[in-house]
Amino acid sequence: MKRLLRDLLRSTFVQRALGVLAAEYLRLVWLTSRFSYEPADIYEQVEPEMPAIFAFWHGQHFMTPFIKTKDSYRAKVLISRHRDGEFNAIAAERLGIGTIRGSGDHGGAFHRKGGVGAFREMVQALEDGWNVATTADVPKRARVVGLGVIMLARESGRPIMPFAMVTSRFIRLKNWDSTTINLPFGRGALVGIEHIFVPPDADAETMEKLRLKVEALLNEATRRAYAAVGRPEAALG
Repeated sequence: MKRLLRDLLRSTFVQRALGVLAAEYLRLVWLTSRFSYEPADIYEQVEPEMPAIFAFWHGQHFMTPFIKTKDSYRAKVLISRHRDGEFNAIAAERLGIGTIRGSGDHGGAFHRKGGVGAFREMVQALEDGWNVATTADVPKRARVVGLGVIMLARESGRPIMPFAMVTSRFIRLKNWDSTTINLPFGRGALVGIEHIFVPPDADAETMEKLRLKVEALLNEATRRAYAAVGRPEAALG
């Protein structure tokens, strides 16, 4: 029975149905939530720096497709090749976001999980004028920024823009990345503090300092976002 259920969930039909349902549910959350922005002119500040690398925490990704508020904002998101990533990819594409399939992990699984190809595709997308969105922390190490996003910024010359996008109403799962399922009819907040450039000649020491800075900015953006929606206790530390 377990194998039958597993095979069913892996089927193309079920994955597509789940992706469509997820996209339309998230659209409902977006349309029924009152979002605030910090800073208030965040889009005016970000537009001149596009294309950019938008970085966010694992498990806090469901509302991120809605940072794209204009058709002129071309964006692609890195999504795992794992079977759980399939319906996420379908949902993202239904919401107008392109996808790049592979791993952001630059550890031992980098080659096995399609990391090399995905990295090259992200660099090319940025060169072609696409914004690229990706989780900053690597799998199984939540809230610890990996070097992948730093390497991408160094290779592409584009800025990293850490941000948090949260809602006041949510369900939080007890898994490794504290996946947060946003609920409709609440308040929302999008917070971005500053952007970071990585010099093309950055050495290991410089990259480590910038990695820690991205980590601190993501934590602070998350803290501010939950405070803005009246849920300061919900911030992830």
